[in-house]
Amino acid sequence: MDKLKIAKKTFSSRLIVGTGKYSSMSECAKAIKISGAEIVTVAVRRVNISDSKKPLLMDFIDPKKITYLPNTAGCFNSKDALRTLRLAREIGGWKLVKLEVLGDKKSLFPDMIETLKSTEVLTKEGFNVMVYCNDDPLMAKRLENAGAVAIMPLAAPIGSGLGIQNIVNIKIIRDQTKLPLIIDAGIGQASDAAETMELGCDGVLINTAIAKANKPYIMAEAMKFAVIAGRKSYLSGRIKKNLFGNASSPKLGVI
Repeated sequence: MDKLKIAKKTFSSRLIVGTGKYSSMSECAKAIKISGAEIVTVAVRRVNISDSKKPLLMDFIDPKKITYLPNTAGCFNSKDALRTLRLAREIGGWKLVKLEVLGDKKSLFPDMIETLKSTEVLTKEGFNVMVYCNDDPLMAKRLENAGAVAIMPLAAPIGSGLGIQNIVNIKIIRDQTKLPLIIDAGIGQASDAAETMELGCDGVLINTAIAKANKPYIMAEAMKFAVIAGRKSYLSGRIKKNLFGNASSPKLGVI
């Protein structure tokens, strides 16, 4: 019964998978199926979702079975991000969206001023906004106050595969918010995903680590089980850390 809840929607899987960087749409669809993900991100500006003359993503990933999460990948200002998500709503009626407004093309870090401004506008327009952001607890709180339905801080730069670089900030964000906390960007291997979930995060979004792995299908399965294992580990309550040993066997009745 441990479900992920976002904007009144409920999901069994806590793994969200991107649809970019795969060698083909069929490879993407198979990897997503193996991963068990129930939400996929779709770059509205880059993926064909409306031109019937070209291969459609919907022909490979059924939007009736998998929740599409339109995103604003490739947007570097609020104006472009708003236009992109409004277009997504017109095309498919999508109101649950992922907002990302990037600051520059090299680091791909989010421009938080533009991001916050966009969140405020989209929320007023009735969108349910999941927000890609930096790992600043103060800004995360501002996004929550602006009406975001999920906070999505980066673990490391997009596509870097470096894993979580600032555990302390992620813990602070976890402690201060009741919103779903989903790590977005920087995951490189299964242990990174497990660590993310052990910190108490509600989910993890992964694209490059699966799509660009030497064997994407095996990595998709590894990420699936890593997220499950990390979540169970968090819920079980880990033992207290000690500097000294603590024997497992009883001290009384020793021969």
